Amino acid sequence: MYSEGRRKSSREFTVFLRPNRLELSRFGWSVKKAVGNAVLRNRIRRRLREILRLHRREIAPGWDVVIHPRSSVAQASFSAVTVELLKLLPRGEPTVGVGS
Repeated sequence: MYSEGRRKSSREFTVFLRPNRLELSRFGWSVKKAVGNAVLRNRIRRRLREILRLHRREIAPGWDVVIHPRSSVAQASFSAVTVELLKLLPRGEPTVGVGS
């Protein structure tokens, strides 16, 4: 996934993207132990899950997405984190069939 796709970074996230030729986008995240204790890591996961739930329709289908958050995501305001993550995610037309 990492070597075949694209990488986008910001102050709060690194996002890895790869077309998946499906009619939907799939999401995953990796929150390292270095980010903080279990309570902090779980808070970050809950925030990511909620952002994706609220904005699912704005994100283009046809991508596999892996999100690597930084520790500052836990303390930043929810709205700021949302705006920053959405800037990194694919928007617009589906990419189904790309590379066929």
